[in-house]
Amino acid sequence: MGAAVELDAGGRKVRLSSPDKVYFPERGFTKLDLAQYYLTVGDGILRALRDRPTTLQRYPEGVDGESFYQKRAPKNLPDWIPTGRIAFPSGRTADEICPTEVAAVIWAAQYGTFTFHPWPVRRDDTDHPDELRIDLDPQPGTDYHDAVRAAHELKQVLADFGGLHGWPKTSGGRGLHVFVPVEPRWTFTEVRRAAIACGRELERRMPDGVTTAWWKEERGSRIFVDFNQTARDRTIASAYSVRPRPNAPVSAPLRWDELDDAVPEDFDLATMPERYARLGDVHADMDDRRHRLDALLELADRDEHDRGLGDLPYPPEYPKMPGEPKRVQPSRARHDDEDDGPGDS
Repeated sequence: MGAAVELDAGGRKVRLSSPDKVYFPERGFTKLDLAQYYLTVGDGILRALRDRPTTLQRYPEGVDGESFYQKRAPKNLPDWIPTGRIAFPSGRTADEICPTEVAAVIWAAQYGTFTFHPWPVRRDDTDHPDELRIDLDPQPGTDYHDAVRAAHELKQVLADFGGLHGWPKTSGGRGLHVFVPVEPRWTFTEVRRAAIACGRELERRMPDGVTTAWWKEERGSRIFVDFNQTARDRTIASAYSVRPRPNAPVSAPLRWDELDDAVPEDFDLATMPERYARLGDVHADMDDRRHRLDALLELADRDEHDRGLGDLPYPPEYPKMPGEPKRVQPSRARHDDEDDGPGDS
């Protein structure tokens, strides 16, 4: 696998063992290629991860090998990488790494980390998100270009409700993510409620193109606004993260005026360094302004009081939440009702 090398990451030396180990056989990319990529986009990925509890998606044997999500900081964590304590829906807690320098990213790459999944909080306050994250997820029969159309309308929805400004990026697959920096004053439950309200408004404006239906059988060929990506312990791949697919795509930050012409295949471990050298981090100013969610939460109240639209189901592993509807697939619920038959009088 070749002798170990030392990489200079912002003035800190990080040892990389087996640098020639192939991680992406289809493209021939090695562990060293992965680490050097993260050095190239270092300021950008650090902007996305800084001080955030971060889950590591690791592929120690490469993209074709077994993988796992590492939520808890390992015992061999260097003392220069801080941690933050997060609480899961179950009530259990864990200390996760919170990168504060590029060297932490390279250290994680040494252990086969492809994708970084930061929480939408900072380590000094892990109960109040400072990002509203909207996940536009193409369903069967739709593609990236359908997600782009939804994103353009989403941009207007955000502007109409509080003058919010979103920052788009590719998911590294067919979808799009739009992040909105917000003041860290609302709970996970409130931020999720704002995401649902935003999704429902987008659905009203694009009924044939967008859905907030949690159950797949109800989504049809529409873009799903995955509101549960804002639930506690749900995370989204960071900007610049390499995704575990044979061609080594990356989650690429974009400007709004690039959406129509860009395609996810444009951005991978080989092409992103050239783009970054030419443009830098196009989301570098993302944290300069933080927004309020009052208008979206007021919309959520109107949806509930005037339209009878309350909460939506949480993921199955979550404890039952106050006001949450039954977690029963609609077709099964209808079948159960039919089996019950009319009551005896």
